[in-house]
Parts: sequence; C-alpha cells; structure tokens
Amino acid sequence: MTDRAGTPVGALVTAGQSHESVSFEALLDTVAVRGPGGRRRPDAVAGDKGYSYPRIRRWLARRGIEAVIPTRSDQPRERLDAEKYRGRNAVERCIGWLKGCRRVATRYEKLAVHFLAFVKLAMVQRCLRLLDPSNRT
Repeated sequence: MTDRAGTPVGALVTAGQSHESVSFEALLDTVAVRGPGGRRRPDAVAGDKGYSYPRIRRWLARRGIEAVIPTRSDQPRERLDAEKYRGRNAVERCIGWLKGCRRVATRYEKLAVHFLAFVKLAMVQRCLRLLDPSNRT
C-alpha cells in the first residue's frame, strides 16, 4: 500500500495462491494516516478491478472512505473519479521499484516473516530515496 506520492506505507504477506482482495481489510487496518487531530483513515482508496467486490465497497463505506475502484463488467456501473483513479499509477510505480530490488523480486527467503522483513527494508530504502531531493529515482 502506498500514499498518492508513491511512498510505501504498509505491506502484508499472504499465501501465493490467495487473491490479494482477501487480505484487503487486514492491510488497511494496519495503516492510518496522520492528520489534524491525530491518526485517521484515508479519505479515498484506489484499486484496480480486482478489488471490485461488494464486501470491499461496504467495508470502505462503513468507514467513510471513498472507493476509487472501477467496476467489473458483470457489475452495475458506478461513477468513478477519473482524476483520483489516475493517481493509482503511484502504486504501480512503487511496486515496479520494489521488483527492482533483487532480494525482493527473487524471494530467496522461505519464511514469510523473513520475506516481509526484506520488503520492509526495501520500503525504508524507498522512503529515504524519496526524502532525498537529489535522488528521485
């Protein structure tokens, strides 16, 4: 999970055969946005069609979070904020960058806890690079 600038803010490791939408709620529960008055939930969450499930939309609506998720062809069409959805590419850029980290991309670690540790180390490295104005790659 990233913010709109592409800064990684959370990660969760699941079994390889499970769909990422199954752990959507668990991932969002691990992340809170710091704002006026302390920690709060994000205003909107963008995702691809793989997250277009009524369960996810209800979960977001109960928490007052806007779902910026396109509907699948077998679902009734919902209006999508195109400007907010365009910002989703920040997530794709961050994932692409993480895949460039050889240790993460090849997954030498057998245990999920060890793999998650290397993902988090890569996330810290990404954050440090984003903070350094002379190195924006």
